[in-house]
Amino acid sequence: MSLNVIFWVPILMIVALAKFLVPIAGWRRLVSRAMTGLAELWISCNKGIFRATRTLRIDARGLAELRSDGWYLVVSNHRSWVDILVLQSVFNRRIPFLKFFLKRELIWVPLLGLAWWALDFPFMRRHSSEYIARHPEARGQDLTATRKACRRFAQIPTSVMNFVEGTRFTEAKRTRLNSPYRHLLPPRAGGVAFVLSAMNGMLTGMLDVTIAYRTPSPTLWDLCCGRLGDVQFEVQRRPIERWTGEGDYAEDADFRARFQAWLADVWKEKDARLDALLAPTHR
Repeated sequence: MSLNVIFWVPILMIVALAKFLVPIAGWRRLVSRAMTGLAELWISCNKGIFRATRTLRIDARGLAELRSDGWYLVVSNHRSWVDILVLQSVFNRRIPFLKFFLKRELIWVPLLGLAWWALDFPFMRRHSSEYIARHPEARGQDLTATRKACRRFAQIPTSVMNFVEGTRFTEAKRTRLNSPYRHLLPPRAGGVAFVLSAMNGMLTGMLDVTIAYRTPSPTLWDLCCGRLGDVQFEVQRRPIERWTGEGDYAEDADFRARFQAWLADVWKEKDARLDALLAPTHR
């Protein structure tokens, strides 16, 4: 997998340079499509590695009627860094290429940070409430960055990925946050609301993904050592109700409460599905 990264990233950077040097909109759209094709080949090589070594076995359900020419919002529970490899393996070429919102610090990850930048992954500044209290001018920066990213997403079919919990699940975090769910952290609704508002009327649908592992929180090393076992992967396609993209999440308290209640219901259903997927009789 490391050799696969070393092979593809320089190719992506060369193509990204061609995109940067020619500031013509049509050319840049064409090059962006070419870069997406290269990224999909990269993922296909990873899938080949997993298949040859039998280190990642995924039991995926709910993949019928997915389209590679639409726009999707993809939401998922978050257990591990392995989640990204699982999502890419299942969705590669079934839906448009997945784009993640990333913490700005991740741009410094060797090689991968450059690849994410070249592929137009949006990097976000995550400010604490204490920081915003000291620097009021930072309020709204995430919303501005989200809208800017979504304008780029509108140019070619894209799947916008959001780990709604905002961080990987652990029992310690579940206890600290007083989560009402057995297998999930409370959902953070703001990111989903901003994407739905910025891409209102453009999205084909929302794909609600539930991932369950035999190992509670597997590491990348567990994957490399073949210790994951079968991964349960379920997709529920949800229509996007019109009202979800028409309110002002930041300023309208009534809309914010309605949106949070809607997402909490989605998360309650997901927690029940995880109960079923993690039951001994299901394994």
